[in-house]
Amino acid sequence: MLTVGYIGLGLMGKSIARNILKAGFPLVVHNRSRAAVEELTAEGAKPAASPAEVAAQVDAVFTNLPDTPDVEKVVLGADGILDGARPGLIWVDNSTLKPAAARTLSLRLAERGVLSLDAPVSGGDIGARDATLTIMVGGPAEALEKVMPVFLAMGKTVTHVGEAGAGQVAKAANQIMVAAQMVAMGELLIFSHKAGVDPVKVVEAIKGGAAQCWTLDVKPPRLFAGNRAPGFKSHMMAKDLNIILETAREYGIPLPSAAVDAQLYNAMLQNGMGDLDNSAVIGIIEELAGVRLDEPQGEG
Repeated sequence: MLTVGYIGLGLMGKSIARNILKAGFPLVVHNRSRAAVEELTAEGAKPAASPAEVAAQVDAVFTNLPDTPDVEKVVLGADGILDGARPGLIWVDNSTLKPAAARTLSLRLAERGVLSLDAPVSGGDIGARDATLTIMVGGPAEALEKVMPVFLAMGKTVTHVGEAGAGQVAKAANQIMVAAQMVAMGELLIFSHKAGVDPVKVVEAIKGGAAQCWTLDVKPPRLFAGNRAPGFKSHMMAKDLNIILETAREYGIPLPSAAVDAQLYNAMLQNGMGDLDNSAVIGIIEELAGVRLDEPQGEG
């Protein structure tokens, strides 16, 4: 059985690491804040003081970090994964970062005999807790074959998309659709509400037809209950959209809808809403419409 390392124990990372541990894999963990490390150590994981210390003890080291610079620092920086790596180690990155960065990091690690998989995930905090994540993988098939048992402890769908960077391209495509759905849901709820029609009944009427999607199945009940806690934080959605637009510029790809969605999520950051769920983009639409979902119908 593989010995696994996990670095980055945030909202999703801690749940993923816990599921790896529950599946019986020996687990070494590292995180900047100690609370999550201590929690998992109490459940049977082994703590490490640095990414290098993790890499030196394991067969496969996973990372789950906020943004491209964070991943680059943990992999290439002082006491980083590269410092503790040996030939045959597999690095698996569950973060969402620029496809070009994933390819560059893969090449740097290959110089030391390390195989790399970019393996971003989709499914949010719920998917991480329930081990139902969708995992999109770029990198060598032989590395994927070795870590597949670990992936199956994390999620329900694992797709090998292509070579290095392909997993990140797939995740970017995923986020284009997710952002569009969140914004569209916010628009249709406020449209119905301000037009004087019960949005609860509107959702019931349309979610069984062509408008059906995961977002419409899962998010409206939370919004109707006034729950805008994450899930998946909006500042991370904004970050992902900015990565998408940067990559689109590199390839000369027009993404008009994604560009508007990025503006709405960046507006959330400017309005102090970055730690709310990505469905809370409805708050910006509420501001523009002059009405809130929890106000009596037809007012505003």
